[in-house]
Amino acid sequence: MAALNITKVAVGCASLDILRDRIAARTSNHVAEVTTRYRPTRHEELIGGSLYWIIKHRLVARQTILGFEEMADAKRWIIRLDGRLVPVRARPRRAHQGWRYLDAADAPADFDGSDADMADLPPAMLNDLAALALI
Repeated sequence: MAALNITKVAVGCASLDILRDRIAARTSNHVAEVTTRYRPTRHEELIGGSLYWIIKHRLVARQTILGFEEMADAKRWIIRLDGRLVPVRARPRRAHQGWRYLDAADAPADFDGSDADMADLPPAMLNDLAALALI
C-alpha cells in the first residue's frame, strides 16, 4: 500500500525559488522542519509519503515526510521532512488552511530524468507553461 500524502499552502511564497530559500533556512543535517497546530490523525500512514506544496493554486513541489514530533510546549507538532525539495508537474489545487490528505493516485508526478531540461527553465516560464496546462 502506497504511503499517504498531504498538501499545504506555501503561505507568503510567490515562487518555487522563494519556497526553496525558505526550506533551506529550515534545514539542518538534510532534515527540514515545518510546524502545525494539530498532528494529522493518520500521521502513521504519512511517514514515507510526501508533503506537496501549493503556490498560486498549483501543486508545485514535494518533500518526503520523515516523521512527527510533539513540541515541548505540547501545543504544536513538528513535521520532519527530507530537506530536498522535489519539483513536480504542476497541478491545479485550491488554497486551504492547514493541510489536506492527498492519495498517491491523485499526486502529481515528479519531473523525471527526461524532464531535466524543463527543471532548469526559469521559474516564470515554468509558471506560464503550467498555467497553460502544457506541463
